[in-house]
Amino acid sequence: LGAGVLAQRRPGSLVAFWDVAPAATLERVKADARDPLRALLPRFDIVFTHGGGPPVVRGYEALGARRCAPIYDALDPSMHHPAPPRREWAADLALLADRSPARDRRVDELFLRPAALLPERAFVLGGDGWGDCALSKNVRATGHVPTRDHNAFSCSARAVLDLAHTGWSPARRLFEAVGAGACLITCAWEGLEHFLAPGREVLVARDGEEVARLLSALTNADAVAIGSAARARVLAEHTYAHRAREVERVLEHRERGAA
Repeated sequence: LGAGVLAQRRPGSLVAFWDVAPAATLERVKADARDPLRALLPRFDIVFTHGGGPPVVRGYEALGARRCAPIYDALDPSMHHPAPPRREWAADLALLADRSPARDRRVDELFLRPAALLPERAFVLGGDGWGDCALSKNVRATGHVPTRDHNAFSCSARAVLDLAHTGWSPARRLFEAVGAGACLITCAWEGLEHFLAPGREVLVARDGEEVARLLSALTNADAVAIGSAARARVLAEHTYAHRAREVERVLEHRERGAA
């Protein structure tokens, strides 16, 4: 496919490789000196990646890429915005995540453990697959939450938990929750401060005990202030309109360089 795309190059055109899973691609190519992408990368005018930050940029440049530009997930303000809270999702902490083997350990540590440590607090777990899971009495599993209700879900709890990310790769769900004005508690991950300011626009926890401590100290007023500050930051810097302009600037720079 890469060779076929490069074969379509015409005078005055730019040819880009856009990698939606850059960490996996780099791991594969570095492990196999005969991987066909090694020979193709230097021929592309630009490599775009789905996030990844400086580590991914360095990885691609080491393989001969002319330029690598990460483009991150973002917020669509027309879809994700504050909504009236709903009683069925009222809680001190909410998590929206379908159950999966890859996610179970993080949910156990960062959501179910704080629930066990704070039996007097209410926790809501939205998503498929949790019906047969052993949960403490203060955890309500509500099942699937339709996309149309994500805003209300995020606005119904004092805080919303965001599970850990690979460094420099915030997931779309983070922007969706913040776009609704939610007070977010997230794991520490590399590059977080590029998107939200820890302590002022997002709360950061390294384990379940720290989630419990943050939740115990969090007042309604503090939660509203953090959620409002995060929403303002994302609207100012991290919408899909901003991402589109980032792509345009990269392409315009390449065009000037080619000229």
